Amino acid sequence: MDLLQRLQEINTRWEDVGEQLTSPDIMTDMKRYTQLNKEYKGLGEITEMYRKYRDLLSNIDTSKKIISEEKDPEFREMAKAELDDFLAQVDPMEEEIKLMLVPEDPMDDRNAIIEIRAGSGGDEASLFAGDLYRMYSKFFDAKGWKVEIIDMHEGTTGGFKEIILTVSGKDKIYGRMKYESGVHRVQRVPATESQGRVHTSAASVAVLPEVEDFDIELKESDIRKDTFCSSGPGGQSVNTTYSAIRLTHVPTGIVVSMQDERSQIKNYDKAIKILRSRLYELEHQKYLDEISTKRKTMVSTGDRSAKVRTYNYSQGRVTDHRIGLTLYDLDNILNGSVDPLIDALQLAENAEKLKEGSLYEV
Repeated sequence: MDLLQRLQEINTRWEDVGEQLTSPDIMTDMKRYTQLNKEYKGLGEITEMYRKYRDLLSNIDTSKKIISEEKDPEFREMAKAELDDFLAQVDPMEEEIKLMLVPEDPMDDRNAIIEIRAGSGGDEASLFAGDLYRMYSKFFDAKGWKVEIIDMHEGTTGGFKEIILTVSGKDKIYGRMKYESGVHRVQRVPATESQGRVHTSAASVAVLPEVEDFDIELKESDIRKDTFCSSGPGGQSVNTTYSAIRLTHVPTGIVVSMQDERSQIKNYDKAIKILRSRLYELEHQKYLDEISTKRKTMVSTGDRSAKVRTYNYSQGRVTDHRIGLTLYDLDNILNGSVDPLIDALQLAENAEKLKEGSLYEV
């Protein structure tokens, strides 16, 4: 199928979805309405490009016709100049269209839940988890994204043993942040190292799409709810009421605990949000496992235990192992300049999708 025919079919689908959105039956089915509305907006961008591409091809045909039929030499020269200009636009426009036709993860435009946990390396791993949190916080701030800490457990000497946060905004947050999932390593001399030896520590990052109520069918009968008193460092009681929540999803064994809020209801709402995302991730994992065998850029989401990036302090470099990219810009990256890494990963993934012929199908 040629590009123009594919675009024509997408335009037809866009018109069909637009008509469905005005149907009274669709308006009463919120899940279906949301899905169609999302598809309509996505196809609208491609449809707009289709019209530009169609007009460009039409102008090329018109110029060729003038050149072959026009008797006036000056008129023909003008048409030749226009034809050269039109032809120069074809390849760049077709490349742009192909990138637009690369199918996105349906969750890309969702907000994200991000979990950062200290891994191997003891206190140094907790400190590094804190460094990653600060790096992402600066990145989020520069983007204008809203961050809410859901739960956190501080390390004994600083940093975090674990910190969970939600990130929300207008951009495709999950679509950008999903590349950060995986094991991040740091190679540096810890502050407690008296002999100046370089240690290697690690922290894991998990990025989940924030899901809606209708994305996952969550039965109340499948959830066991336990309440307990919140506790702080050293086991000191922070809240003598049973406000902390532990939810266990019996069919899968997934456990989510939340004690961030003094209100049991608020803790429950936060725990449910995380539980929904983790259940969705189980369903989504089959898709991720399949594509991770084909695309090295998706190792991060296909396998959380995969080593994705190394931050080497002595050499001032950051290396992303999925695409073999090394940047000698450690300070700026740790200060929130993560875009060059994510951009490179997205570019590599899109190139792989185009190579395998993966384009949007109606």
